[in-house]
Amino acid sequence: MTIARTRPVGFAIGGALLAGAGLLISVQQGGIDAPGPDAHLVFTVLEPLLIACGAGLEGRHESSPPPEWISRRNGAIGFLGVQFALTLVAGLLYALLISEGSDAPSTEALPTLPPGITMIEEGTSCGSGGCWRAATVISEDGLSRPEIIRELGLQREKCRSSGWLLDWRDVCVGARENGENVIIYAGWGY
Repeated sequence: MTIARTRPVGFAIGGALLAGAGLLISVQQGGIDAPGPDAHLVFTVLEPLLIACGAGLEGRHESSPPPEWISRRNGAIGFLGVQFALTLVAGLLYALLISEGSDAPSTEALPTLPPGITMIEEGTSCGSGGCWRAATVISEDGLSRPEIIRELGLQREKCRSSGWLLDWRDVCVGARENGENVIIYAGWGY
């Protein structure tokens, strides 16, 4: 907004960038269910495009910019270039690191429990195949272990994509009997 030559364009582009940053923060804080690294990459790619559109709109209305605006513009372009490069490098490093399976899916990856089924324990474990999140569930209504699994809809393991661009892993969710209890789990599938 500060590098715009005209106030209307500056407020419009600045407002759009602020709204995008608000959406990005919502993704980071879990308010919007979207993969964080992918959201950062999308924002970083769209941000310079939006600014370029604003500069194009201003270029049609005024013939020659003042010299102080040119130095502000060049500084902003340099800042955006560094931000873009750092985001791409960090995104690629993230993609390489997550392929190692060194982290477990978040609690949100576990299925929502229907009424009458309660979680009594939750934790993460790691082994040679990667890491996973597991929870022990019981029935308050006296359902048998197979009935609990059927009630959860997890007779077979279900997998879904966990990201859009950078995180190409699948999150696989399932359930299995464990003694008197049922274990539900979420792990990375490749």
